[in-house]
Amino acid sequence: MKKLYLFDFDGTLTYKDTMFLYLKFYNPSKFYLQFLKHIPLFLLLKLKLADAEKVKKSFIASILKGQSRTKIENKSQAFFEKYQHEIFRENALEFITNIDRNQTECYIVTASLDMWVKPFAKKLRMNLLSTQAEFKNDIFTGNFIGKNCNGPEKVNRINEALQGRKFDKTIAFGDTSGDTEILAWADESQFEFFH
Repeated sequence: MKKLYLFDFDGTLTYKDTMFLYLKFYNPSKFYLQFLKHIPLFLLLKLKLADAEKVKKSFIASILKGQSRTKIENKSQAFFEKYQHEIFRENALEFITNIDRNQTECYIVTASLDMWVKPFAKKLRMNLLSTQAEFKNDIFTGNFIGKNCNGPEKVNRINEALQGRKFDKTIAFGDTSGDTEILAWADESQFEFFH
């Protein structure tokens, strides 16, 4: 029986959102300064008066724009090594470790950026579909390639990755409204399964 497992990352497999944690880890002083500057935008976001993708892009760019790919990759690996045991849900790790990979494909499908989720996906032997950071001449531009991988975009990315391949069963795991479409798309949906 061919199975496809689709896991949201932040909150589903982890205890907390990784974006703020990673950016703070990357450059603490810059993080706090930019966080204060972005408070008005975060408030507008809470009130649903600002575009989530634009606010996210602005905040990430304010800390990481102009950084080299090498430095970002090294920091991402260090972030993974420091936080993997602390932020990953143990029952989720156990579940993933016990998946029979012979007939199963596994994907992390996340709005988080590829730069800091890659080491987790590699360790878990999973494919990664995420918001993609744009680099020009190996320097982060502060932009994304394509759309923020959230909501309906998660389903678009899955369809793109599968290229019409069929599975006997697709199982999706999520924990927020950003996972609504992927949970509806799958044969079986698990909401807050590891909570």
